[in-house]
Amino acid sequence: MDIQTICAFIFIGCMLLFLYVNRKKIIIQKIFYPFLYFAMYKTKIGLDLMDRMAKKHPKLLKYLAYVGVAAGFLGMVAMAAMLVINFYNLITKPAVVSGVMMVLPFKAAGTFYVPFFYWIISIFLLVIVHEFSHGVIARLYNIKINSSGLAFLNIIVPVIPAAFVEPDEKELRKRPKIQQLSVFAAGPFSNILFALVVLAIMGLVMVPVSNAVFNYNGVLVTGFTPSNETFPAEAAGMTENELIIGIDNMPITTVENFTEIMQNKTPGESVVITTNVTDYNIVLTESPDNESVAYLGIYLTQNQEIKENVLQKYGKTLPNIFVWFVGLFYWIYVLNLGIGLFNLVPLGPIDGGRMLQLAMHKFFKKKNGDKIWKVISFIFLGLVLINVLWPFIQNLIRFIIGFF
Repeated sequence: MDIQTICAFIFIGCMLLFLYVNRKKIIIQKIFYPFLYFAMYKTKIGLDLMDRMAKKHPKLLKYLAYVGVAAGFLGMVAMAAMLVINFYNLITKPAVVSGVMMVLPFKAAGTFYVPFFYWIISIFLLVIVHEFSHGVIARLYNIKINSSGLAFLNIIVPVIPAAFVEPDEKELRKRPKIQQLSVFAAGPFSNILFALVVLAIMGLVMVPVSNAVFNYNGVLVTGFTPSNETFPAEAAGMTENELIIGIDNMPITTVENFTEIMQNKTPGESVVITTNVTDYNIVLTESPDNESVAYLGIYLTQNQEIKENVLQKYGKTLPNIFVWFVGLFYWIYVLNLGIGLFNLVPLGPIDGGRMLQLAMHKFFKKKNGDKIWKVISFIFLGLVLINVLWPFIQNLIRFIIGFF
């Protein structure tokens, strides 16, 4: 067990200890209790700052809030379409990977693994941006905020820390729909904006610095696509941490080189992949997502070495610290974008679901609108659960087939 995983379990232990010590102040929000639920610890932290931020640039914030509502509904449509398409692909193409996974700092079947230190920093920034934005827009419209605080998603034990801001629901429901929509959309929209800002910093600052510090010398194999079938690279004997340096005698130095060459290949075509270990003769297969695209079934990352003049001047420490921060910015971008978009899924109590409920009230009146909203929410709850549980569903199907 590596240090990242050890730290993840220590952190889970710390969350358990916090919940136990503060057990009399904890509020349980049941989902499938006691297997799935939120534990909430209410405070007043940050409420004054939300007030000050809301009063500082009210016109700009209102403009951004309206843009956030429009972006929220566009994102909702995109996420709904993605879940439906992914569900279709899951049941028709066994090799397809689930489109929705739990983001966790330890490796487990059906989860999206993020190294612990990247995970905890990214989650902390993500929830602060998300919840603080809800609070600022609520105060922009003079909606009372009852509390803020810490929340913990529990799968029997706490696994993911979060935060929350609690506007006064009765007061919020009395406000014009555009104000309610603005409050709901603020969280996911701010996460998406934050992700784009981080991406811009990576492109404008980190890429030029990286080009000045490193020579790119190939792409590193970091893993293989999880599936019922073994894809060509793994079947040929390729292993993790091999460095791909050529395809069909064409040199590979960057991920862009690799992608450009592979885009010109077709399923069924034979290629020679040269690594720092050996040459592999591989027949490419079809991509699980697109039958016309050639596929190796590997995960890659850029490999580089420190330039000699940089090494002599700064040694290895500063360049390695820079690489760590590049990784941190990458995960901040990925998690803010991914979780920001997921919050727009038209599902029950999350932001997208609440926006959909208001839209249904507008078009179908409250009673009929709530009926339609509940049906849509249950449909997308089913799609999300199927995506999250798909690896276990596949194993169960294989067990049943094998048994009979």
